[in-house]
Amino acid sequence: MNTFNREAYMEDGLGRLMPISKVKEIDKLRNDLVVDLVAKANKTQEAMSRFKKIALSEVDAFVELSAAEYDVKYGGKKGNLKLYSYDHNFMVQVQISEYMSCDERLQIAKKIIDGCFNKWTEDGREEIKTLINDAFTVNQEGKINFRRILALRRLKIKDPDWLKAMELISDSLQVAGSKSYFRIYKRSGPEGKWINLSLDFAAL
Repeated sequence: MNTFNREAYMEDGLGRLMPISKVKEIDKLRNDLVVDLVAKANKTQEAMSRFKKIALSEVDAFVELSAAEYDVKYGGKKGNLKLYSYDHNFMVQVQISEYMSCDERLQIAKKIIDGCFNKWTEDGREEIKTLINDAFTVNQEGKINFRRILALRRLKIKDPDWLKAMELISDSLQVAGSKSYFRIYKRSGPEGKWINLSLDFAAL
């Protein structure tokens, strides 16, 4: 009975099994190089992820300790803060960035706004119409720029329908979650420029 030896074959990009004896040596070496680098990159990524978790945990613990000095129970996420070394040549920064989502009321608001423009046709408000269309334009990932949407509420327009649309926009936007950012900076002295200690391959 013949048994299939999977290790005697290499799978190509189309999922076909090629006998190793038929694969060129240079192709084997290239494959080994890429697979080895990917494996090392995965380990590096895992180490960086562990470091971030440990670093954020240690910052949280320190803030709790500092608060305890004043008999305060801090609790919650410790975001948007900076910690300095005693000589102020090193800085640790933690930021928490919230990201938004919207429900169906945003599209209802857009419909009302379109109705406003139908009423305003004679008022020469093409600039505002361009601003509105830009605000509701999605990017390549299909995401809306919420900053532009929220900026519409600063427009000094008293039309009741417009105000109703602005209320709908406010009600439709919700905080969907948050992401913590951990950065380390260093400088050469009081007059030195803060330099980010990059943990990003592309920035090295």
